[in-house]
Amino acid sequence: MAVTEPLLETLMDLGDEELKIFKWHLQQAEILKNIPAIPKSHLKKADRPDTLDLILQTYNEQSVEVIKKVLTRINRNDLVQRLSNISQGPKFYVHDVGEPSEISKESSIQPQGPSLLHSLTNSRRSEEPIASYQRTLQSHFQSRFMCAQEGWSERMDKKHLDDIYIGLYITYGRVVNINRQHEVRLIEVAPREQGGIDEPVQTSNIFKHPSGKLAPVRTVLTNGIAGIGKTFLVQKFILDWAEGRAYQDVHFIFPFSFRQLNLLKGRRYHFSELIHECIRETKDIREQDLNDIFTKLQASGNTNYDKSEFKLLFVLDGLDESRLQLEFTAETYPIDVTQDMEIEILLTSLIKGELLPSARLWITTRPAAANQIPLDFVDIITEVRGFTDPQKEEYFRKRFRDEELHGRIFSHVKASRSLHIMCHIPVFCWITATVLEDVLKTREGGELPKTLTELYIEFLMFQIRQTKKKYDTEKSVQYIQSLAKLSFQQLEKRNLVFYEKDLKESGIDINKASVYSGVFTQVFKKDRRWKAKDEDKMFSFVHLSIQEFLAAVYVVQSLINKNKNVLVPNQRKFSKPSVAEVQGMAVNKALQSPDGHLDLFLRFLLGLLLETNQNSLQDLLKKTVSTSKANQETVQYIKEKIRENPSPERCINLFHCLNELNDNSLVEEIQQYLNSGSLSTDRLSPAQWSALGFILLSSEKELDAFDLMKYTTSEEGLLRLLPVIKNCNVLFVSGCNLTERGCEALASVLSSQFSRLRELDLSNNNLHDSGVKLLSVGLHCKVEKLRLSGCKLSWRSSEALSSVFSSQSSCLKELDLSNNALCDAAVEGLSAGLMSTCSKLEMLRLDVCNLSERSCEVLASVLSFQSSTLRRLDLSNNDLQDSGVKLLSGGLMSPHCSLETLKLSGCLITEKGCASLALALSSNPSHLRELDLSYNYPGDSEVLLSAGLENPQQELNTLRLDPNGICWLKSGLRKYACELTLDLNTASTYLSVSEDNRTVTLVKEKQPYPDHSERFHHWKQILCTNGLTGRCYWEVERRGCVFIGMTYRGIRRSGSGADCYLGLSDKSWSVCFSHGHYSALNSNRMYACISAPTSVSDIVAVYLDWPAGTLSFYRVSSGTLIHLHTFQCTFTEPLYPVFGFEYMNRLDSTVTVCHMGEGE
Repeated sequence: MAVTEPLLETLMDLGDEELKIFKWHLQQAEILKNIPAIPKSHLKKADRPDTLDLILQTYNEQSVEVIKKVLTRINRNDLVQRLSNISQGPKFYVHDVGEPSEISKESSIQPQGPSLLHSLTNSRRSEEPIASYQRTLQSHFQSRFMCAQEGWSERMDKKHLDDIYIGLYITYGRVVNINRQHEVRLIEVAPREQGGIDEPVQTSNIFKHPSGKLAPVRTVLTNGIAGIGKTFLVQKFILDWAEGRAYQDVHFIFPFSFRQLNLLKGRRYHFSELIHECIRETKDIREQDLNDIFTKLQASGNTNYDKSEFKLLFVLDGLDESRLQLEFTAETYPIDVTQDMEIEILLTSLIKGELLPSARLWITTRPAAANQIPLDFVDIITEVRGFTDPQKEEYFRKRFRDEELHGRIFSHVKASRSLHIMCHIPVFCWITATVLEDVLKTREGGELPKTLTELYIEFLMFQIRQTKKKYDTEKSVQYIQSLAKLSFQQLEKRNLVFYEKDLKESGIDINKASVYSGVFTQVFKKDRRWKAKDEDKMFSFVHLSIQEFLAAVYVVQSLINKNKNVLVPNQRKFSKPSVAEVQGMAVNKALQSPDGHLDLFLRFLLGLLLETNQNSLQDLLKKTVSTSKANQETVQYIKEKIRENPSPERCINLFHCLNELNDNSLVEEIQQYLNSGSLSTDRLSPAQWSALGFILLSSEKELDAFDLMKYTTSEEGLLRLLPVIKNCNVLFVSGCNLTERGCEALASVLSSQFSRLRELDLSNNNLHDSGVKLLSVGLHCKVEKLRLSGCKLSWRSSEALSSVFSSQSSCLKELDLSNNALCDAAVEGLSAGLMSTCSKLEMLRLDVCNLSERSCEVLASVLSFQSSTLRRLDLSNNDLQDSGVKLLSGGLMSPHCSLETLKLSGCLITEKGCASLALALSSNPSHLRELDLSYNYPGDSEVLLSAGLENPQQELNTLRLDPNGICWLKSGLRKYACELTLDLNTASTYLSVSEDNRTVTLVKEKQPYPDHSERFHHWKQILCTNGLTGRCYWEVERRGCVFIGMTYRGIRRSGSGADCYLGLSDKSWSVCFSHGHYSALNSNRMYACISAPTSVSDIVAVYLDWPAGTLSFYRVSSGTLIHLHTFQCTFTEPLYPVFGFEYMNRLDSTVTVCHMGEGE
């Protein structure tokens, strides 16, 4: 580690008052004794890095001893102890630019004698010059990258990079539509939680292949929006290498900036000369020796970095700022590294691998420019995503070292959900910190900005207020107006970097502007390091979004102050544009942009025209105009544009625009858009998902209950919307193809202290026991209701769930495990948790779970448990029989039993079992209030049970016995069997129906059916004659690709629309069996698309519980029902069985209605 680093860390640990006293001691020669003092004038304005520079220049090798001596005198012996292991070290040599570097005597000497190439013939002899050059370069880079500047003020308030750098969240990127990803759709990338789908990439692994396998990697392309921290990332990478902390396999790093390279456009250099020209820290390396290294590598046949004798890394930072013509399709020529060439050819050859093929390249860019390099020349794409939630807090903690101030400011950030999300961008953290510091000073308790526009208005007005204190307000405002004009003109030209000639064309004198306007020094930056001619000075906004914001300010100023629409190149002289006209034109221009470069500009423009925001811009606007009517017109216009189905990127930005306009129907608009099929959610990019999540989070409508099915039925959709899920109280994820992966992610959300989830519905997902095991890790939380119906669970899940009941931190009160083949072993496993003193479970549903009398014995023990909390128990549709009910009644008679609701519908109970229950009801006390014995055979005991309703000693007030009869004493769901008959009058003419009206087959020849108003004309479908209510069960044997379902009689028969098709309308429900998988369909939504071991033909069972609002589908295997899917709905009409066939003719498709035998 360099000596300078711990010295600077030591000074950084001094408080402000301590630093003053420290500097005072350095000015006192009598105190230092025989050591020269540093003049007061030099130290007066010196910050910590400047102070260290002065110490190093003044005391050279005695610097450590001087610092120790002064620290001792100010009673900071703790810091003296920290420096005790640091020796006096090598001497410091001062460079001509006044920057001290710690350079060893060896490294400061240029190698003499024969060329390096001659030395390379002996590997031992080559180590010395290479090691010497490496140390020299590392030392120079330490000086260059040790300190950095946050923000862009003229004071050049540099800080140690390690003190302000926060590790960034980096992921492997995608290559799809990389040139279409405008930065605006990445601005609101919601923070990824642990368990998300994008694994972070450590900087140390950035050149490792994402597969984890040993594969050669030459070029890494890292993209990220402006202000996300790409350049800081590069600087930290180089500093870590220079200080020996990482990447020590690299011999040399050569960092280039496209901003510098632009100035050399069209000029000719040989490669080593270009390196000396652009990277001054390399000038101690002889040009001849660089040529020798490059020649040797160029002559080698090796293209693998790991096998290269010289390991070189070239960094090309800021591809998006390039004004060079990089031509990758031109003909290839042999490269001579010693010959002069245009820099465009040199760079292109380097990127293509024709020049130095074994060297590594790291290219950084904004997303919109990433397509400039063909993917053939890129091995890995990474994406800088900014800060995670913990990293945001770390940023504010480093920015505000006073703990009380940090706490107040960060609590303000967290108070605004949208502001907290936006702060994942480092530059937004800086803007937010600036704004909130001002808010706390000037208007404590004031409302925080909620939208991006409001945040930027606050930032701009803060800078104007600061300017008023020092400069002429009128001139300051004039320069801001000029800057806004420049922003708009250059945005139209797509220019991100400007030169002094661009400013002069806009009538801006940069020197005067900097004097009169503090805004210039805060939002406009000049590259100070690159020493160029005056006309080549480079300027840019600190963040692209500031340019877009000021461009929107210019349009609003022109409209309100001058009645001018600058969006029209040649506006007629006396025409007066309306607000709605300008807004509509801006919407159209943004939609016409192929890469969305006007998207954020549009959002700012619409936001600025809100009257509340106009009031905030009084210094810049002459008046406030009423825009409420225009805004309403624009809202409707935007919705029309959304329905015209532009690209997903454009639509998502239009949703952002509705949010800026405070449109209350925003959430519903998104749901309708996704449900319409306009946006295929399985094709959304990560950035698009993140944008949707941000809109939902920042909308005014509270997401108390979030139904994922209204947005997507994919597991990826769930993972992408985890930040939204964490902020809702109720989550419905039924039929969304969830697997173990989703369970693990949900467990992570549930475990978060910030999670608000209280109710979770995961029904109809193939979670299996392994998924529940993963989920249970997070259930020791605030969730009170959990539904796991139809999740392919077995008895093995019981152990994990039992541990949840036993947890003191668990709040679980209701659990639905219906439609799972749990068997008795599961109840035994659950009982351990249910009999725990920590259990809070009040409701347990075990409907259709293959239970027998064994389970009743276990449950009786649970009910008898002294601390039993169970209040409601549903055991319907299990073959418990009289023997099981007798055992269960023993538990009901216990004085500790507090059960209030017991459902035993369809459990094969006769008069004997009912008598046991009647005896239990008469026990004292009995808390049972509701008892369901429908679909059993109570016989004469019905009188005994009914007597309980009239007994004042009993609390029973609801007793269901009907329907009842001996016909219901059949095992399983077959007790509800009904016979079906195909309705020939509804059959499509391409369906052939058997004579007995039980089999239908898809055929090629049109059938000679007579015309009938009930017949399906377009879709190949057929109804049955039976309208079903109550509980009904039927089976069909299917072959090939078919749809099996139920519908209201009113389903349309003519036409080809969705309202005619089985499962696409809201009047029909179906399961499609096709190509080895099944899909559940309703209201044009696919609830599940799950691969299953379905054969060409199998038996499908359907169970309707019309009063309960459930419609369940099963596959029958060796007499066992395997649950597929259950629809939950409030039915309002009788349902008719219906069968459909794929539109593409598959002539092997057949459905046969099975003989059942009526239940009654």
